[in-house]
Amino acid sequence: MALRLLLGLADGVLAFLVFLTVSAVRFQEGDPTAKWSVGVEVPIAATLFSITWVVVLWSMGLYRLRARWSLRAEARDIARATVLAVALTLSTLFIFHQDDVSRVFLAILFIVQPALTLAGRALLRSWFSTLRRRGLNTTYMLIAGTGKLAQSFADSVESRPALGIRVIGHLTVPTQTRRPIDEHQVSRPILGSIDDMGAVFRKGIIDEVAVCLPPSSQSYLEPIIAMAADEGKTVRVPSDPDQEVLAFAVQEEFEGFVVRSVVHDTRRELELAIKRVLDFAGAAAALVVLSPLLIVTAVVIRLKEGPPVLFRQTRVGLHGRTFTIYKFRTMVPNAEERYEEVADKSDTRGAAFKMHHDPRVTGLGRFLRRSSIDELPQLLNVLSGDMSLVGPRPAPPREVDQYDIWHRRRLSMRPGMTGLWQVNAALDEHFDKRAELDLRYIDQWSLLLDLGILARTVPAILTRQGH
Repeated sequence: MALRLLLGLADGVLAFLVFLTVSAVRFQEGDPTAKWSVGVEVPIAATLFSITWVVVLWSMGLYRLRARWSLRAEARDIARATVLAVALTLSTLFIFHQDDVSRVFLAILFIVQPALTLAGRALLRSWFSTLRRRGLNTTYMLIAGTGKLAQSFADSVESRPALGIRVIGHLTVPTQTRRPIDEHQVSRPILGSIDDMGAVFRKGIIDEVAVCLPPSSQSYLEPIIAMAADEGKTVRVPSDPDQEVLAFAVQEEFEGFVVRSVVHDTRRELELAIKRVLDFAGAAAALVVLSPLLIVTAVVIRLKEGPPVLFRQTRVGLHGRTFTIYKFRTMVPNAEERYEEVADKSDTRGAAFKMHHDPRVTGLGRFLRRSSIDELPQLLNVLSGDMSLVGPRPAPPREVDQYDIWHRRRLSMRPGMTGLWQVNAALDEHFDKRAELDLRYIDQWSLLLDLGILARTVPAILTRQGH
């Protein structure tokens, strides 16, 4: 998200500079045929143009970095955005009776601007291609279908290393499970049937689902899209060019296929990008302001309890990706090895472990937990992008393995240091109730909601309800 916002900022600055440059060239002193008759100063007009240009690109989905695979498709949509920007500009000039603006100036502006925007996208794609060829920024794709279309599409995707996509396996159509599948026709693992999709999502990292089904199985398309939407995954549909276009789908040609891509969470892209920027800035500021407390806490733990000062544990984050969470150590050093001693003594029912009087917690650890000071090192996780200041709490893999299908939607949002259930029902004894609050947060999310939760977190901690 931060990359999208940064790209939008770069496009805005570029548009501003292009406007000023074209103005300087066209309206240079001594040219009697050129004139600037708009009733605003050029820098103000350049600012308005740059904002309009970025808004138009955003509305056309040109900041969905994974939506388009080819530069040709991006060029086509930049051309469409240019047409829309021209229409908005001419309409504005007409409404405000600015009929004398140089048409040559406008022509140059709307040739140079999209050309430079496309050049910037080409450079960005080249950079991403280099990273992906090195095995970085990998996306994991699941193929729904095992027929010729599914095989051919999967082969084509993996033949393009610059896409950075790894096909993890296939799902069969339920009717296909009644008869054996020729293993020689399927070169990748068969992970189950379409009916098992929820379980497959639960077992590994999946970012995208490609639906490669025969016409007789098209009834599965909408349920697959709905399930993918619940977890914020992108859906690719390679199909016949004459097939009805999916709503909100980005269409492009790829290796002889017509691929329609459905990207979810598009309505909240800008706010999510701002959320990531605020997370980074907020975590950085908090680390600076709280550095004396962090240092003192680390020294006290080291002197009183001995090493290690930090507790590290694997947690499950966005779309099932695992990361290492950091906390001040509040338990004995071998707490993880002793988990089986207390596994059946949880005070929380369901797929979560929480024990109010855990014998593994030290005396100092109880104070750190009551005050939530033990959570502060997670600001490092927020800085790295594994976590957010606000979001569903990340769980260890052993708990995620127990999730029901509807619990999995918690993974569609970046996990947070605090969340809705922490300030509303932190002491609720049933995990399902907490999960319901997390899903309500995801469905109703906004920047204002985040700010409200942050504002309520400190009072919740002070009243010992926030941990």
